[in-house]
Amino acid sequence: MLPFGALASGQSIFHICWWEQQPIKWQYTKTMNEGRLTVKVGDVMVGGGEVVVQSMTNTDTADAKSTATQIYQLHQAGSQLVRITVNNEESAAAVPEIIDRLRAARCDVPVIGDFHYNGHRLLQQYPECAEKLAKYRINPGNVGFGRNRDSQFEEIIQVAKDLNKPVRIGGNWGSLDQKLMAKMMDENARSAEPLSSGALIEKALIQSVLTSAEQAESFGLPANQIIVSCKVSGVQSLIRIYEELQHSCRYPLHLGLTEAGMGNKGIVASTAALAVLLQQGIGDTIRVSLTPEPNQARTEEVKVAQQILQSMEIQSFKPEVTACPGCGRTTSEFFQVLAKAVTEHMEAKMPEWRVTHPGVKDMNVAVMGCIVNGPGESKHADIGISLPGTGEAPSAPIFIRGKKTQTLKGDNIAKQFIEILDDFVVNHY
Repeated sequence: MLPFGALASGQSIFHICWWEQQPIKWQYTKTMNEGRLTVKVGDVMVGGGEVVVQSMTNTDTADAKSTATQIYQLHQAGSQLVRITVNNEESAAAVPEIIDRLRAARCDVPVIGDFHYNGHRLLQQYPECAEKLAKYRINPGNVGFGRNRDSQFEEIIQVAKDLNKPVRIGGNWGSLDQKLMAKMMDENARSAEPLSSGALIEKALIQSVLTSAEQAESFGLPANQIIVSCKVSGVQSLIRIYEELQHSCRYPLHLGLTEAGMGNKGIVASTAALAVLLQQGIGDTIRVSLTPEPNQARTEEVKVAQQILQSMEIQSFKPEVTACPGCGRTTSEFFQVLAKAVTEHMEAKMPEWRVTHPGVKDMNVAVMGCIVNGPGESKHADIGISLPGTGEAPSAPIFIRGKKTQTLKGDNIAKQFIEILDDFVVNHY
């Protein structure tokens, strides 16, 4: 029996299977997250559904105009949640203006306040700041020290409870609770089978976060208003920690490799860690903590986070461009120039398309450089162009959903193809 039905006259099995069948898309399901709690942050749901992309500003929060501008840019790039530092009275006082500027610009992205050391005081002294923020992030190791730790933590939780605000209890191995760490080190030293220092830190980080989450519940904060995270900068360590967290709690999990680094190192390290976890259905919201290169836009971390999810076929955010890598058959750089032009054009159009043609995020575009794989890849895409390689006829066939529709020639192919692409979006999405 033929898997795709009977052959028409003159058709081969290869023809049927390859050219006329739509590619089979893998369906991602978060089976391991069944039963995980859901937390509402503003109008964004975290847990049990799509993975939420978030980011963080690097402006001085006290500069309300600059901070609001960067939040707007991050949201336009696709960040669904944006976190800001609230570290002093000036920044706390600026929060209402930041939110008002965003709302005036019709930007409704939830803004999260990141608090360390003095969060309890700032939230109480600046009630409008506490009210305007959509969520608070608390690091158990930086809430306070000694006898003040529990009382200051309780004060933050009380504000969150009174205002119905969710919190993220986010531990970081660079700022572990020193009292807890000292206690566990003493216990480990007395153990018949002591853990390595690395394993002990991982255990302490998990215990710190989960104990703090339980403590928050004991103070009256509902479990469905708590998100947890344990941030480390080592790939394997992050994987081990989150695999343990997945089985140890029902709170939604925030994923991220802290201090991932700059450039390719940061991108590769974050991708390596997050991909392993996401493939297991672990993670409800993610941030890629890249160190921006000089003059690099902050939005790069949003693009990388989205690309991780899209490359894994977990979620779609924007059209994909399949482009020829180039070889000796493609001595011309034109296919590279066209691929870049198409990508940049679609990125520029996405804020508009996201509203007017929401289905376009699933579109696939092929820009190929020669006859070897060009027609085949173009036929597999929603819309594709196969450019001539070395020694080939100077023509570029266009394929729309598997069928050749026209052939472009001349010096204006790029402009013509982008116009065809725009028409395709309008007529099909």
